[in-house]
Amino acid sequence: MIDVSYLDKIIQKVKQVVEKSKEEIYGLSENARQEYERAKRELEQVKTEIKEIIEEVDRLEKEYIKARIRLVEVSRNFRLFKEEDIKNAYEEAHSKQIELINKREKEKLLRNTREHLQRYLKNLEMTIKRSEELIINISMVIKILNNELSTLSDKIGELQQFQALGLSVITAQEEERKRIAREIHDGPAQSLANIVMRAEYILKLMEVNPSLVKDELLTLMELVRKSLADVRKIIFDLRPMSLDDLGLIPALRRYIEQFTKNYGIFVELTVLGKEYALDSTLAIAIFRIIQESLNNVRKYAGATEVVVKLEYLPDRINGTIRDNGCGFDVEKVLADKEGTAFGIMGMRERVQLLKGKFEIRSKIGRGTEVMFFIPVKKDNKSGGN
Repeated sequence: MIDVSYLDKIIQKVKQVVEKSKEEIYGLSENARQEYERAKRELEQVKTEIKEIIEEVDRLEKEYIKARIRLVEVSRNFRLFKEEDIKNAYEEAHSKQIELINKREKEKLLRNTREHLQRYLKNLEMTIKRSEELIINISMVIKILNNELSTLSDKIGELQQFQALGLSVITAQEEERKRIAREIHDGPAQSLANIVMRAEYILKLMEVNPSLVKDELLTLMELVRKSLADVRKIIFDLRPMSLDDLGLIPALRRYIEQFTKNYGIFVELTVLGKEYALDSTLAIAIFRIIQESLNNVRKYAGATEVVVKLEYLPDRINGTIRDNGCGFDVEKVLADKEGTAFGIMGMRERVQLLKGKFEIRSKIGRGTEVMFFIPVKKDNKSGGN
């Protein structure tokens, strides 16, 4: 006889696996979008620099040719010129040659950087497109899990079909993890390749014009800092480590502090009731809902202030995120199923997976209020009240 409670545990496990995959893919998609915009801006800057340096190279080539002609003239008629004139002609030609070599090397580096950025942008476009498709597919799987597989305990005859689906979901998750690892590798790795190219250029520069090395090293240091910041952001987007180390409220305070610092939007966090530790699945869900709400405020609301309120009750957690932004037509936005609606649907599905309720209220010119409550069972508490 099949143990129905065991089947229920399998269902819950599959739901957790699928939800976790969706969180990882969503985080990667958001990061890819931000990285795409950053790389696009960098490409435009590089194109401008290439145009400028081509003009400089053309100018220096003309000046170098002129200096060489002068040197040839002085050399052929050295008796007619003073030794100082000959020396000056030689130094002028040599100086123009060195400057021309430096500019050509820089032009080559910039062209390589431009090609790398163009390839990188194409890869990011593919990543964004694939992640959007995967999120839609996984959302469908989650709906199936919620609407159909939740009754599996009453349909023992369908066990084989469920097991096959569970296996395919887990396999898809593992494949997606491989892809995420590959995308993360390709992104930072390309940045490091650029760093290596700049380092090679600096080595050549040390031989021909050491005085320029300091400025190039400063540029290289800034590139390293930017790459490190990108890697840290990828790691944070995948999962904020402070959530596991400190708990939900400290992690939220840290995130809100950084959010306010980065975007100049004042966010007030209010916690009501006696705080208790939560299961990691529940904690990350609440964190992601608040994170997505604040991202929507930043992108669309034009708000200056946000109030985030969490209320700990014995059997549930209530949450509210309210801003003083421009507001929007909720029905119209949800009907479009793009942009803001994408994030709203993700929050709603996350709450629904945890058997909670989600509501969003907004009026044009009067701000927006996101509300949710999630039931907390004994199993979802870690350490009790």
